[in-house]
Amino acid sequence: MKIRVGFGFDVHQLVEGRDLWLGGIKLEHTKGLLGHSDADVLIHAICDALLGAANMRDIGYHFPDTGSEFKNIDSKILLRRTVEIIASKGYSVGNIDATICAERPKLKMHIPDMQQCLADCMDIDADDVSIKATTTEKLGFTGREEGISAYATVLIEAK
Repeated sequence: MKIRVGFGFDVHQLVEGRDLWLGGIKLEHTKGLLGHSDADVLIHAICDALLGAANMRDIGYHFPDTGSEFKNIDSKILLRRTVEIIASKGYSVGNIDATICAERPKLKMHIPDMQQCLADCMDIDADDVSIKATTTEKLGFTGREEGISAYATVLIEAK
């Protein structure tokens, strides 16, 4: 069996007047993430990791922020399409290990819903989606609550 590993990273600025989407779940918060799409940093990091593992460029290559068809798009759609893209090269998702860096909102209680949502999007078991949340102890842009970042490592398998 051939396996490959990929790593992804994304960051978006927190702004007023936008909904906050993380891991495909809409969260109640005073600010949301700014971006061309819904700016779900977790899903974007996972997409980059999957595409990188398959050596198929990155999320911006496949879903450019200059494309009107991607304006305000639900990132779950991008994740489903990314799984289809890597499948076209003969790969399927093995597992995901991801970390979200945010001071607020607190994410612990939302993680099971995120895991299930992402698993459903990728047609894998929720146990194959690990999500962790951390802060940066009030340091940097995350600590000042100016933005949220996410990191993802994935394993893909040749079908």
